[in-house]
Order: sequence, then structure tokens, then C-alpha cells
Amino acid sequence: MKALVFKKVRAPIAYEEVPKPESKKGQVLVALKAAAMNHREVWMTKGLYPRLKSEVIMGADGAGLVDKRAVVINPNVNWGDNPGHFSLAYSILGMPTNGTFAEYIVVDEDKVVDKPEHLTFEQAAALPLAGLTAYRVLMNKCKLKAGEKVLISGIGGGVALFAFQFALAAGAEVYVSSSSDEKIQKAIALGAKGGANYQEEKWHKNLGRQVGGFNVIIDSAAGDGLGKLASLAAMGGRIGIYGGTRGAINNLSPQMIFWKQLEIYGSTMGNDEEFSDMVDFVDQHKIVPVVDSVFELSDGNLAFKRMSEGLQFGKIVLRI
Repeated sequence: MKALVFKKVRAPIAYEEVPKPESKKGQVLVALKAAAMNHREVWMTKGLYPRLKSEVIMGADGAGLVDKRAVVINPNVNWGDNPGHFSLAYSILGMPTNGTFAEYIVVDEDKVVDKPEHLTFEQAAALPLAGLTAYRVLMNKCKLKAGEKVLISGIGGGVALFAFQFALAAGAEVYVSSSSDEKIQKAIALGAKGGANYQEEKWHKNLGRQVGGFNVIIDSAAGDGLGKLASLAAMGGRIGIYGGTRGAINNLSPQMIFWKQLEIYGSTMGNDEEFSDMVDFVDQHKIVPVVDSVFELSDGNLAFKRMSEGLQFGKIVLRI
């Protein structure tokens, strides 16, 4: 079968022939129809990911067929017994175990769920990693309620867009931030109440005057910007952080945290029950993932280039 294989850091991904896997008892063979990219694959090529191994098929997200059953793959490996956090043995498909950028994959039979009928394979493949991360941080950590005001930072990325779509479906009033006015306008076209460009001076103060305070803030950047986000939180607000692309937090006032009675949650991925709940939520509300672009599997390096440029609005998908 054909697959995209990680060779070494700072080298192109290899599109090559590899042995077709065989399922064992308790496993299923999935004929993949589509897979989706995440930033983790780009980080691997730059050496910024743990436990890197050569000759591993990349990719965490995928959808396909088990015989004639259309399924979405849960990318969790060894979450463990505690639903509150993953185990020390935890990993995600695509490193260090083989992933979804291939014609076939073998996974445990409890790691597939039925594909929502309203989604194409390309749309369904966009769900797993980003959808699970967004669902846990928004719904189970920050416990979003209908009617609340939500701010999603960095709109355009996969997790941010899913958090945005889930919040809208749950009946929230949603605002976004971005460094791109174009992405903000795209979010408004999808249902956002408004947005702010965080490169503008005093953007947070202007947004605060407009909205009055957010009950829930979802962030993937951290860094010095988190202090500005906290200033936008309403009394009793909840802040969920699922990434740290801007690094350490240096200017977050503890007085603001305790005076406002803020709750700050760290979250990444989610347990297996949350994965099933997320797919059910998507099915119930007929949510359609935002797909930025679709590439053939053989054009994997072009997809990596698109991801590295950071210009995408939605998921980058590989058609298999």
C-alpha cells in the first residue's frame, strides 16, 4: 500500500510503498478514504515533537471503511483508566505508532465509531484530534452553557474552529480574535457576533467595551497575550488553554484571577468516552467541519507546505 512516511527531521515526507497491515483478534482493518493534517505533523518535521521515530506512517485523523461500515477513527492510544487525564503510556496515532496517512490502518475495534451520515469522508476525517480537543476544553472543562458569551482566540486553526462551531451549536454568543481581518470576517459569515484583530493597539479594551465580559475564553497561544484575555473575562469566567504557541505566561495578574474568581483549565485531547460524545454532538447538530483544502495523498508535501504557511482557514485534508 502507499503511505506518507516520516524519515528524519528537516527532510521531506516520503510517499512510498509499505507493507499492508494485518488485523489481529480485537482489531479491525480500516480502508482509509481520507485523512486530515494537524500542526503536530509539521512540528515533527522540525524536530519539535517527543519520541520521534523514523519509518513511521504519519497522521492522527482518518475516516474510512471497515468492510462496508463507514467509520471515524479515535486517535487515542492507551488513554488509561482515569477520565480526568491520560496515562504515562499515552500516545496519539501517527507517532510513535503508525497513523492514517496511508491506504490502510489497523486499530483496536473499540477505536472506531460510525461516521455521521451527513458528512463526506473528507469532512469526517477532519473531526478526530481537533474536534476531541475542542469538545473537552469547551464542554467538559469550561462547562459551557447556552446563552453565555464566548471568545475563541486564533480563529482559523482546526481546534479553534471546532470550538467556535460547538459553542454556536450549544447556543452561545460567540466572538473571535485573529491577526487576520479576513479570517475574522469568515468567522462572522459563519455566525460569530464579532471579532478583534489582536495586532491592533488596545484591541482587548475595545472588545471589552463592546461585549462587557466573556463567560468562557478558549485559547491556544498563552504567552503575554493571556493577561489581555483574562482582562476580558467576566466575573466567575472560565479560561480553557489547549496550546502554548506564544510560550510562557509573564504578565497574568494574580489579583485579576482571584478578584474575578476566575477558573483556568489546561486541556489537551480527551478520553474515549468524550470522543464518542463529540461525534454524537456533531451528528445531533449536523455540524459540518470547515475544510480549507483537499490534496491527494501523493501530494502530501504540498499539504505540509500549506500547513507550514499558516494561511489555512479550517482543516487540510488528504484524499486517499
